[in-house]
Amino acid sequence: MSARGRTSRRVVVTGMGIASAIGIGEDEVWANLLAGRTGIDEIRAIDTSDHKVKLGAEVDSEALHARLKELRLRPVDRAHDLAMVAGADALRQAGVVGEPPYEPLPIAVIFGTGEGSAESHWNGFSAFFEKGVKGLRPTTVPRCMYNAISSGLSIHFRLEGANYVVVSACTSATNAIGAAFRQVRDGYADAVLCGGSDGFFDPFFYGVWNNLGVLSPDPDPRTACRPFDAARQGTILGEGAAALLLESAEHAARRGATVRGEVRGYGESSDASHRTQPSADGQARAMRAALDDAGITAADLAAISAHGTATHANDVTEAASIREVLGDAVGSVPVVAQKSYFGHTLGASGALETVTALLGLEHGVLPPNPNLETPDPECDVRLVGREAEPLRGDFVMKNSFGFGGGNGVLILARAGAPDRS
Repeated sequence: MSARGRTSRRVVVTGMGIASAIGIGEDEVWANLLAGRTGIDEIRAIDTSDHKVKLGAEVDSEALHARLKELRLRPVDRAHDLAMVAGADALRQAGVVGEPPYEPLPIAVIFGTGEGSAESHWNGFSAFFEKGVKGLRPTTVPRCMYNAISSGLSIHFRLEGANYVVVSACTSATNAIGAAFRQVRDGYADAVLCGGSDGFFDPFFYGVWNNLGVLSPDPDPRTACRPFDAARQGTILGEGAAALLLESAEHAARRGATVRGEVRGYGESSDASHRTQPSADGQARAMRAALDDAGITAADLAAISAHGTATHANDVTEAASIREVLGDAVGSVPVVAQKSYFGHTLGASGALETVTALLGLEHGVLPPNPNLETPDPECDVRLVGREAEPLRGDFVMKNSFGFGGGNGVLILARAGAPDRS
């Protein structure tokens, strides 16, 4: 029983959707992961001639707009639009929605985002500075709300459960999935559409990140983002969204739904030390909390999907926290990092990497780390190299760590994995 006297329920994943620089839809994404094909390229959305870093991982706009048209939607805001496409795929795959008009459903929506409706903010700022207050449209307010993402999903698909967003930098989506997991596990909701979305290739938001000093100056898209490599020079930003429908196992069984995987545990913590410098101790607390919540030990893990940003501080710190938590198992648990494919999608990253971790469990494969040529000796963990590896076992840990010192960790399980608690 939970603290409120509610029964603790098993939480399963019945639908997934993903929109990323390496494809829209899980089949295209998975094929590109296995092929080691990056989505990083020269940025097309804005003029980068004055920028130090000219690379990013953009979603194909033509493909995105075609999917919006199928949903009878017009482009509104990049983060919103990406979430709508990913959310639609998750709901359809789960078999809870078909074609419009949609029937009302008691499903909640919890989404993470780091930058929110960045495109709408930029458009509002531009209109104000060009034309003054008379240039601001009344629609600026609802479009600029961070919860425009979750409310857009709720309104379009008529999802009548709670809807809100979680904003916690790069941990946002993982926090959102964790919150959804607890809602279902503890009986507050039978089903929650959760995930994350970010889209920020506009002159302001990309400009400030360009000046932060954490982006890789490597001009070659194939090698610019190199998590855990000794030659890494920084991260590369990307846009994207991913969505998962979480349900109680009982609810899914009553519907006859296909189970794609499970969420078994969630842990979170704060470093409480620095806004931008990570802490191995803080990360380790979240990792241990997730293992305890799932009722498993570090030795039960088949793999870890790392946050792996390819910045010096993050990779070294994360490797240290992994070593601390794994202990004697550190040499046997493989570690993957996927921002060399997607770029760093900030508040969406945890959702994209949760989907790919579940796909890995389903297919029994760990995609390669394509840019890992010379592992950094300071990152002394069991890194997956430039070739795919078998994924043997039932459980994957998904790490997300963000500016502000927030840490979120999920324990994901293969569908039907035994209960070790």
